[in-house]
Amino acid sequence: MADKKSTLQLIWGILLLIAGVGVFFRIPQVMPEIKKIEHFAPYMIFIYFCFYLLGILLIVGGARKVYNYLKSKD
Repeated sequence: MADKKSTLQLIWGILLLIAGVGVFFRIPQVMPEIKKIEHFAPYMIFIYFCFYLLGILLIVGGARKVYNYLKSKD
């Protein structure tokens, strides 16, 4: 059971990494659409910050899970 849970954590970590990388590829495509909305125009720096922070947190969280999995297997 513990090995199955550990493997699930590895898969979850990899998915978090992929999602984080996907956020970085998606930001340049989405931001022009957000800029068109007048209400969000004054807050664009904050919106950029939030999107990039989200991507960084996803990558760091996924990397930690993968690292912990690989460290425990040694």
